[in-house]
Amino acid sequence: MPAESEKETKVLKKRKGFDYNRWGYFFIAPFFIIFIIFSFIPLISTFGNSLFENYRDGLTQIGPRFVGLANFTAVFKSDILRYIGNTFIIWILGVIPQIVIALILSVWFTSTDLRIKSQQFFKTVIYMPNLIMASAFAMLFFTIFSDNGPANSILLKLGFADQNIRFLSSENWTRGLIATMNFLMWYGNTTIMLMAGIMGIDDSIFEAAKIDGANPLQVFFRITMPMLMPIFIYVLITSLIGGIQMFDVPQILTNGEGNPNRTSMTLIMYLNKHLASKNYGMAGAVSVITFAITSVFSFSIYTMTMKKYKKMRG
Repeated sequence: MPAESEKETKVLKKRKGFDYNRWGYFFIAPFFIIFIIFSFIPLISTFGNSLFENYRDGLTQIGPRFVGLANFTAVFKSDILRYIGNTFIIWILGVIPQIVIALILSVWFTSTDLRIKSQQFFKTVIYMPNLIMASAFAMLFFTIFSDNGPANSILLKLGFADQNIRFLSSENWTRGLIATMNFLMWYGNTTIMLMAGIMGIDDSIFEAAKIDGANPLQVFFRITMPMLMPIFIYVLITSLIGGIQMFDVPQILTNGEGNPNRTSMTLIMYLNKHLASKNYGMAGAVSVITFAITSVFSFSIYTMTMKKYKKMRG
């Protein structure tokens, strides 16, 4: 009898009990469903499209016809290497000041010694450009730096120029403007991320360093950066991914042509040209190459920086 009563109580507990594991799967299921539908399936279809000839010639639909790696061969015979170079040059021009300024601001705003007043106001101001649409930002710069725009008017009145400067007809100026826009749009977001990382470091570590006589530079390079490295790596990799996917700013600023002489044509702008002409085979090949480049560089940055991080921690 006692054994039977114990079994009954166990059965009742199971019925009344709450199986958290099953409900956990239920709550995380929407993410996987959305990811499979909107990310994984399109990714697989992109790989598939890259192996087929599939485009329109006027009103005639050519394909889809399996051609293997022919699309990749055609892509590498084009100027894709030049566009990859353009993309990385513009990204580097924008990401270096972005990281440097974000690091400086994050240290200033989290410093207990400086005690900067009106921090919330400054944080809002530096983050505001991130809220502006890239297309609106590009149109603003296009208007300011056009041949007869405000920038030329100011330079002429101040005597810094004898005639109108054709900013958007200059390779260096165009790349510089695109890089500047990317910097202004994202340095606020980077600052917030790095601030969150610094605020997660135990204050007692900084206090101990000050007691030992460490100066601000020693504290930054010996404590802040090693402890901040995981967040810093995340910021660097996401910035790299965003840089490789750069599209809207140069697309609008150069009217989709990458002028002058396609020196500001990015990888995704080149991809968009194939999509606009409905050449899905070539577009798929460019997409796969973009995915491969992103994966290789992201993995390389992660591996190199994590090695340094482990040495610092060791």
